[in-house]
Amino acid sequence: MLTFKQLEAIYWVVELGGFAQAAARLNTTQSAVSKRVQELESLFDTLLFDRTLRTAQLSPKGQEMYHIAKGLLDQRNAAVEAFSRSDVIERRLRIGVTEVAAMTWMPALMARIRLTWPRVIIELDADAMVPLRDKLLAGELDLIVVPSELEDNRLVKEVVGEVEMGWMCKPGLIRRKTIALQELTEQTFLVEGTRSGTGRIFNRWLKSLGVVPDNTIVSSNLVSIVAMTVSGLGVSRLPHMCLSPLINAGLLQVFKVTPQAPDIPYVAAYKKEQRSTFLDAVVELVKECCDFSQPFQIDTSAARR
Repeated sequence: MLTFKQLEAIYWVVELGGFAQAAARLNTTQSAVSKRVQELESLFDTLLFDRTLRTAQLSPKGQEMYHIAKGLLDQRNAAVEAFSRSDVIERRLRIGVTEVAAMTWMPALMARIRLTWPRVIIELDADAMVPLRDKLLAGELDLIVVPSELEDNRLVKEVVGEVEMGWMCKPGLIRRKTIALQELTEQTFLVEGTRSGTGRIFNRWLKSLGVVPDNTIVSSNLVSIVAMTVSGLGVSRLPHMCLSPLINAGLLQVFKVTPQAPDIPYVAAYKKEQRSTFLDAVVELVKECCDFSQPFQIDTSAARR
């Protein structure tokens, strides 16, 4: 008899590119995944994979079975999420966010998710936009929240918030409250690299103005850039409000630059083929929680309920 476990086996082998990857996704062994695929092949008396190749390549009939499996699994998931009470939905939710989201509103979102879906297991991945996008497309994440620089027609995207950015340095390094961008290029710029959506937006803005800093230090780590700025190694454009404790403590100085650089819109994104009632509901919670103004936020309203 055809089972969902068999359909999940072929689906994830194809989606993730191998039997070992599918086994990890399904929390089982590689031999168990192979057995489920073999059961499908025996049931329909046809080979689903070309075993003369080193990688998992579908046969023509395997392609047909994969598309059938995908459709049936999508319908099953939609039915479960649409008609089950939120407190009985059991699944993993793999969310990818950038550092600034992890250090501001992410704890509040996790509290809201646990309150709404107590049996959902949350897996959090904090990284730059490009690796998070790649993991999402590879099926390793269900949802990412990243700068709107993300461009891919395979994804559903919704704007959820915006990061207010500010120019900062060690107190005394810049002695004027306002400085022209061209003058500022004499300083060392501490910037995020091309793996970062924020870095891409900032670099494109500089290029549009024909501005090339004399010296730059590139880091893919926001905390490292903050530390280098505090130590006086250069100037940087950082999330303004959530660093207010360092500003108020006199460790960072904020100054204005003309022309003004853009703030950073954020989007929640997931693969179009994975759209579901559940993911749409999670995105709504992201919109409610997405607040970059304070570090390490908690949802006190959820804690009281």
